[in-house]
Amino acid sequence: MARILVLNGPNLNLLGSREPGQYGHRSLEEIMEELMRFAGACGHDLYHIQENSEGTLVEAVHKAAVEGVEYIIINPAAYTHTSIAIRDALLGVRIPFVEVHLSAISAREPFRQFSYFSDIAMGVISGFQGESYMLALQAIINQIEPQ
Repeated sequence: MARILVLNGPNLNLLGSREPGQYGHRSLEEIMEELMRFAGACGHDLYHIQENSEGTLVEAVHKAAVEGVEYIIINPAAYTHTSIAIRDALLGVRIPFVEVHLSAISAREPFRQFSYFSDIAMGVISGFQGESYMLALQAIINQIEPQ
């Protein structure tokens, strides 16, 4: 059994009502409930945190290492393009992670096309709205339990 943390950055608490054409119609809670059910059915423990504050996300990464988290799924949201602090925290704890985005950031505005995380992530999944999280979880489970 693996312990998996899903970290969600700023404004993701607005999912379902915020630009649904870009981000989908499901709320973050709906997406996370589906992930927790799937992880549990596969014998893994998954929990999630959503924070609008960069410092709180850094602290959550540090705490994950102490709590024995083995994998992280992170949607840094706007911090994707700005946060060296979260990047350094992930490098510091050395927990493998998958970077997730609801929209296809490579097809968005130029400032959204750069990520401080992609080069250090196990992989990046973007453009599938809420399904991006499930694809990331499946990729992690495939790492844990090779086919």
